[in-house]
Amino acid sequence: MGKIMQLHQHSMSETISKRYFQEIDNINQYIGVEEFFNIESKLIFEIYHLESAKAKKSLHELIDILSIRFGKQVIKIVRSYFSVLSSIVARKLLDNQVPSKKAFAFNIACNDMIENQMKDAEFLQFADDLIDFFVYFIADRKQPTFRHQTVNKVIMFINDELENDLTVESIANNFHISTSHLSRIFREHVGITLVEYLNVRRVEESQYYLRHTNKSITSISDQFHFCNQSYFTRIFKKYTGVTPKHFRDELHHEFYRFEMNDAATETQDETENEVQNV
Repeated sequence: MGKIMQLHQHSMSETISKRYFQEIDNINQYIGVEEFFNIESKLIFEIYHLESAKAKKSLHELIDILSIRFGKQVIKIVRSYFSVLSSIVARKLLDNQVPSKKAFAFNIACNDMIENQMKDAEFLQFADDLIDFFVYFIADRKQPTFRHQTVNKVIMFINDELENDLTVESIANNFHISTSHLSRIFREHVGITLVEYLNVRRVEESQYYLRHTNKSITSISDQFHFCNQSYFTRIFKKYTGVTPKHFRDELHHEFYRFEMNDAATETQDETENEVQNV
């Protein structure tokens, strides 16, 4: 049995080696292949820095290169490449201190989408949707860079515990500070109240479930601890401009994202500019 296994491994290695050298001989006839990994590095940078439009353009360039090389087989190859790309992004999530279970779940979810939701005739649109999902997921889990470390820790805590019934009181208790102090420093740095931020994050996260699952709107409302579906609809429309049903049915609506800037830093900068202009 051992000799058979060794022969099989040797045969497999030999086959791969032959295929490798054949590809080396053929590769020069395909224009642009040598740029593939440079473009891929640019794509990863753009995804990680939330530059959706640029990332979509780079991914289309990679697909063009794969089309030149694989011709009629390109759909099959692109499907495989999307899975590889999902694994690369999952690694980036780990680098960003996302818990390994969540990074693994992200990778599984992406591969499930690729296998079950990618239609051959719409693979370019799917490529754009995949980029949107990557950027959406990374944006939620990027390390905040506010000047107050407690604020940064609170935001990361909210990201990890969002589907629990979070309140200002429960968050303050977790960090052993008073609700008044927490509310003050949060608004001072983020620019909105902690209650508003909780609603913003719930709306942001609920968009994924509306767009990519078959869960009912009521179930999604309950999942994110809105008191009822009517309140969920009102808060959702406040930030996105449309109702949850409209967002689910009309796929052209882009995902709402709250832009976080350090309000305390901005206030300080404005004050310094005013002093300089006096």
